[in-house]
Parts: sequence; C-alpha cells; structure tokens
Amino acid sequence: MAWLKMVLVAALIAYVLVGALVWLAQERLLFYPQPSGPTPSPPPGWVMEQVHLTAVDGTALSGVLVKPPGERVPLVIYFGGNAEEVTAFAPATGQLYGDRAALLVNYRGYGASAGSPGEKALVADGIEIFDWATRRADIDGSRVAIHGRSLGSGVAVQVAAARAPRCVILTSPFDSARAVARRVYPWLPVGLLMRHPFDSAAVAPRLKMPVLILMGDADAIIPMAHSVQLAGLWGGVVERNVFAGFGHNDIGVNPKYEEAIQAFLSRWL
Repeated sequence: MAWLKMVLVAALIAYVLVGALVWLAQERLLFYPQPSGPTPSPPPGWVMEQVHLTAVDGTALSGVLVKPPGERVPLVIYFGGNAEEVTAFAPATGQLYGDRAALLVNYRGYGASAGSPGEKALVADGIEIFDWATRRADIDGSRVAIHGRSLGSGVAVQVAAARAPRCVILTSPFDSARAVARRVYPWLPVGLLMRHPFDSAAVAPRLKMPVLILMGDADAIIPMAHSVQLAGLWGGVVERNVFAGFGHNDIGVNPKYEEAIQAFLSRWL
C-alpha cells in the first residue's frame, strides 16, 4: 500500500508539473513570431506603402499597404497564422483579392513589429488597424473586408464584432483556441490554464455580415469540425467551401481557393 501511495503521489506531482509547464509556456506553444524577410514587391502596376502605426500602449506596429490604381478603392485587411510574417504575402494579394487594396500589418513580435503577442493586444491592435485604414482618403471605408487565417481567424472575428466590416473571410478557422487545445490535451484542465482562448464561438452568433469559411478536410492542426462548429453559430449568411484532400498549410495552393475568395468578394465587396 505504501508503494501504491508513492506511485500515486508521484503521478499527481508529475501531472501538476506538466500543467504548470503548459501554463508558463503557452505563449510559446501558441505564437511563433517570424522575423522580417526581404522587402516584398507589390503586384505589377500597384503601389506599396510602408505602414508604421503606434498602438495605444506605445507599441510600434509595422506592415505594408498594397493598392491597385484608382481612388477610394475597397480594402481587405489580412490577419495571418501563428507562424506567418504577413508582408511576404504582398505580391500575391492582387491574385487573391482582385482589384482591392490589402493591408498587411504584422502582429506584435512578428516581422518589424515590436512587443509580444497576446490575445487582448492583438485584438486591440486589429481594431486600431481597422480604424486607421477606414480614415484614409484613398480607401473606401464603407467597403472593407477582413480575412483571417488560422490563428488570425480568432483576431478577425473579434475585430468584426467591434467594427462591422462589409464581409469576412475565414481560412481554417476554429470555434475557439480552447476547444482545439482540449482536443490536443484532453487530460489537462485547459479551460483553467489558457490565457488566450480566442473564443470565436461566443462572438459569432451576433455577427450579421456574410462570411466565407474555407476548410480542408485533411486538416490535422485545426480539424474541420472546429470550422463547421463556427459556421453553424454564425449569425449572418454563411458560404462554405471544403477542399477535399487538403490540409492546414496547403489549402491555399488549390486553384479553387482563389476562385472561391474572388467570387465571394465580387458578391459582397
């Protein structure tokens, strides 16, 4: 009996230690900041502007705005994945979004942006980015879409709830980061441990703008069930595209991915 008690105590200590490690290291498990790469080029015939913003708390944010020819153009604001330096996406924005400007500002700690990432900070920054863009004379502030990919879907949904864009695009989204973590760590009290739950499911029912949800049925990082759950909770028109055989990181190489986004933007933006 003494031996069994020692084993149980050791198992309990190990469990508590693992939980403590997850609590302490969760930012490293959730965010993978990437350094700046070579200066990107805009699509042919477009112009690219370096963007430098200062958040309310003084943190410097950096990115690019790429624009097609014309005045008061519509805009797509892009929030990337957890290991994405978003300015590298600049050359492909015209191919993906058509004749619409694209605003690509890196999260805190990513690229040339200062600070450290966290849910509250990223959402607050996203709202500031939206407000900055809609005040510009060269952007049609009534025709703004938000596109969030993976982790960025959690930012995009909350920014959409705060600022009501014309429409939303979500690539490989989740109902909540907490729900995804529960699938990965079913033996841990994830609800108590997570500081960055990104609870899109709690926000989605009150969002009335159209949404396009793009999912790969071979996604092993954010299984499609999480995207389906979010789609079912959305309060407005929902368009869904499932890409058979495609996963989390290769969904964008399917040519129908671009077609779906451009068709959606043509209808709503």
